[in-house]
Amino acid sequence: MNSFGRLFRLSIFGESHGPQVGVLIDGCPAGLELSADDFEPDLVRRRAGAKGTTPRREADLPMLQSGIHNGRTTGAPLLIAFDNTDVRSAAYAPLAVTPRPGHADLVARQKFGGFQDPRGGGHFSGRLTVALVAAGVVAKKLLQPAKIEARLLEAGGTGEVDGAVAAAMADQDSIGGIVEGRASSLGSGLGEPFFDSAESLLSHLLFAIPAIKGVEFGDGFASARKRGSEMNDEILDASGTTRTNHAGGVNGGITNGNELVVRVAVKPTSSIAKAQRTVNLETGQATELSVGGRHDACIALRVPVVVEAAMAIVLADLSLLEGRIPRVLR
Repeated sequence: MNSFGRLFRLSIFGESHGPQVGVLIDGCPAGLELSADDFEPDLVRRRAGAKGTTPRREADLPMLQSGIHNGRTTGAPLLIAFDNTDVRSAAYAPLAVTPRPGHADLVARQKFGGFQDPRGGGHFSGRLTVALVAAGVVAKKLLQPAKIEARLLEAGGTGEVDGAVAAAMADQDSIGGIVEGRASSLGSGLGEPFFDSAESLLSHLLFAIPAIKGVEFGDGFASARKRGSEMNDEILDASGTTRTNHAGGVNGGITNGNELVVRVAVKPTSSIAKAQRTVNLETGQATELSVGGRHDACIALRVPVVVEAAMAIVLADLSLLEGRIPRVLR
């Protein structure tokens, strides 16, 4: 459903053009220092503004509605909400009958009988990633001194990101990209066999991010073309230090103390001005669709901070399960 986690548990709510989006965090330990200012650095990274991102401008001011008293978490559910103020729903009216190729418009209509909110993609919109980023800020604080960073490696199949974005925009098209996340100073032992392995849970939440179509750890798919003698990370001492890190910091679904390395494939956004073939659901006839409104030419530009958040959320939950984070911080 719309909840994730065992001890550090999230519930996401809202729609792209509804009054608010946000997250309810249950299980956040009491005593964590937290203020609205803590969220700003990561929210800035997610906001639009760079070339190739949507012209939609949301202030994204976090409202800490519950679970906070005197600047510290109380142990009660922590509710963080964001108002939607810059919405233009009229541009989405045609999409109710002419669904976007590659988007959730049609399947959402089929699944929910036409009762879904179609404005801006509704609950299927990348707008909801602001809630993940907010939860990630809390999780990162819990995980200190562990460090989590993500960056865009390429977009449109090249490391020359600016040029690829400009070319796509000139062609009224969109491009995807590859984002790599790294977590260091985690230590070994995070992950629960069998179904709650570190890789399983990380993949689960990473795939929940809209537009993610692939996830790999360490050498990932390249490992299928290697021999064991090339892929195996030789162990140098009894603490588990290895000569290489082809496994990406995970063995048997459990972190091994090396840097955790994960990469995600971000598909091109579906909303493009370039004409595409679709169907008119009222007439049943084929038609062409040119999507108006405000959209990202490369959503991958804004994904790194969302990947960091997803990684932090999972790792915080696993750390609580392992007893590394106390229920009360003093």
